[in-house]
Amino acid sequence: MSPNTRPMNPTRVPLAAWGRALLLALLLVGLALLARSEAFQSVLRRTLDATAPVIAEHPFWGAVLFILLSALSAMVAFFSSALLLPVALEAWGKAVCVLLLWVGWMLGGACAYGIARHFGRPVVRRLASSDLLHRYEERLSRRTPFGLVLLFQLAVPSELPGYVLGLARYGLRRYLLVLALAELPYAVGTVYLGASFLERRTVVLLALGAAGLLFGAWAFHVLRERLGT
Repeated sequence: MSPNTRPMNPTRVPLAAWGRALLLALLLVGLALLARSEAFQSVLRRTLDATAPVIAEHPFWGAVLFILLSALSAMVAFFSSALLLPVALEAWGKAVCVLLLWVGWMLGGACAYGIARHFGRPVVRRLASSDLLHRYEERLSRRTPFGLVLLFQLAVPSELPGYVLGLARYGLRRYLLVLALAELPYAVGTVYLGASFLERRTVVLLALGAAGLLFGAWAFHVLRERLGT
């Protein structure tokens, strides 16, 4: 280890991960409660009925907007495309939504990679947590095995890997393949989670959400072991 390399705090990272998991679990429970709420469903239905004609009149630009907002959600931690899913599902159905969301996340990851590779740390530090960047940048490089990079993409928040791997100058074609493989199951899960919310199938919603949380926790645990943190 070089003199300038700081060791990763062995307790801070898992605590942060547990906090994120707890927040997601609370959000999942909140979604289940909203799915069963007659008042909320009534408001949601009126909103969807109002937006449906707009999407029907401008299907191409509606899809472009959804892709761009999904891309932004893959680049910025505080922005999420989940709120757009009910409208998108009402307009295009599950299969098209999966495709649009996947394309959007691919675009966002590629943009994050390009920003990091061409503009470097001064710009990236304004877009992502510098602490997390430093932790993972120390342990990932352009020579990191493909399987470990795929695990990294699966395990950490989606706005982070593109910046880390761009700074590390990981190969673009390999990164795009990692991105495609990792984001597809999350896109499918997110869309079906949204559909179960609209259909008020709370058992399915909770089961899908719990499966996603458990998979993410498993991936993060394995990543920590592989990185020796």
